[in-house]
Amino acid sequence: MLRLGFPVIGVTDIPRAAAFWTAALDLVSVSEKESPRWRTLEHADGSGPALGLMHSESPVEPHPRLHLDLFVDTTEEQESEVARLIGLGASRVDWDLYPPDPDFVVLADPDGNRFCVVDLSQAESGSN
Repeated sequence: MLRLGFPVIGVTDIPRAAAFWTAALDLVSVSEKESPRWRTLEHADGSGPALGLMHSESPVEPHPRLHLDLFVDTTEEQESEVARLIGLGASRVDWDLYPPDPDFVVLADPDGNRFCVVDLSQAESGSN
């Protein structure tokens, strides 16, 4: 039976990406599932794989068709998490596709991959 696995992000620097995503999402790196071109990150509670990191030389897409949405429950939590993620190495993206009164903030990981921090208290279904 076919089933969905987990998202995989292409990165140029696997150790840097692993450091960022493990700190950002409270994940752990699985040493027996790593190589110079691959790293599996799992949930810290032991519930299984959460994210794959794959070495990539292709350029980052400025408007990726597929990206990660990270959820928070309030505007205050969104502001706090955006600040924390920037402190970990993320950067704000000058996003030219924001709708009026967006419920999401677009950031880039240290490799430049875009992701969103979505405030669920303000979110509309499929808003970004």
